[in-house]
Amino acid sequence: MYPEIFRIGSFPINTYGVFLALAFLCAILITVKLAARDGLPREKIYDLCLWMLLCSLVGSKILMLFTEPEYRDHPLQLISLDFLRSGGVFYGGLIGAILSGYFLMRRYQLPWWKTADACAPGIAIGNFFGRQGCFAAGCCWGKPTTLPWGVKFTELGHEITGVPLDVRLHPTQLYESFAMLIVFFFLLWLHKHRRFNGQVILFYALLYSVIRFGIEFLRDDPRGDLFGLTTLTHLSTSQLISLIVGAGALMLLVLRWRKASGITKAHGVTAANAA
Repeated sequence: MYPEIFRIGSFPINTYGVFLALAFLCAILITVKLAARDGLPREKIYDLCLWMLLCSLVGSKILMLFTEPEYRDHPLQLISLDFLRSGGVFYGGLIGAILSGYFLMRRYQLPWWKTADACAPGIAIGNFFGRQGCFAAGCCWGKPTTLPWGVKFTELGHEITGVPLDVRLHPTQLYESFAMLIVFFFLLWLHKHRRFNGQVILFYALLYSVIRFGIEFLRDDPRGDLFGLTTLTHLSTSQLISLIVGAGALMLLVLRWRKASGITKAHGVTAANAA
């Protein structure tokens, strides 16, 4: 709604950038606090978060190259200010963070599942702030609606992102933002009560995939056509990735839950025999 907060000379301070900074800051602080509570070293977690942050930015841009014909057809825009200021694709950022996190955790000798669990609530609160930034900028808009909470965007938002004017649209950015805020509080609770390492990050992946898959049906902004799959399946790139991520998370949840239950039962039998 308000893409710019103010200007310093001719340089704009974008609302999206401010929210993105808040997202990264909150994600890092929450991750470090939860990791420290689990007995993980703060210094290594800080380093891990900063590298994962950088790789998530790179990953979000790389996936945008595949989904946005404008950048694919004009690769020199990779070094343009417009490309650097654009938001990128969240799933690309998530994949970049996961890949970098895996190798860095091995290097820092950090336990994968326990460290990933500490990261999960921070990622969720990052989703909350990030989508607030999208709403302010006018990107990732929804389809026209007659519902009373439909929103109209400003002319400046239209100039920056191309969001339609003079029509009420689904505030899909806010749908996802507030849904992820609820997920954030659930993950904080789950982190204290988890039954096995990996439960928190896997629940995050499952819940985000379900939320994102559903909200994509209400979005109306151009989101590209990855390898022609959108044309073939009538599903967006994010929906296709959501199916893969969600199915993988559910499968791992079931496997790890069964493993944890088996270990618990084994310990119970051993204790009973000893008694």
